[in-house]
Amino acid sequence: MAKIYLLLAILGALLPYGALLPWLFENGLNLQLLWQAITANNISVLAWLDVVIAAVALICFIVTNSKKHQVKGAAFAIVATLSIGVACGLPLYLYLKETNEN
Repeated sequence: MAKIYLLLAILGALLPYGALLPWLFENGLNLQLLWQAITANNISVLAWLDVVIAAVALICFIVTNSKKHQVKGAAFAIVATLSIGVACGLPLYLYLKETNEN
């Protein structure tokens, strides 16, 4: 399973950034325009709120679970969650937990 988790962590970093980078190249780091896109309609807000709540829950899980199971490098999964997203942070943590157990 560790190899699958690692593959998913890599995909969880590449695919979302693959969607974001073209937007950044076109618009630059225009935070006002980004905020307008995020809040463009109720569906966009729903998606972002879902992701933010999932990220908070994941970080809480990583903090408590990594202490319980003494997972080394768990902070990397938190950083990945905050800088990339849940799609990278969750499988990265599962990879770290799996490789720490062996």
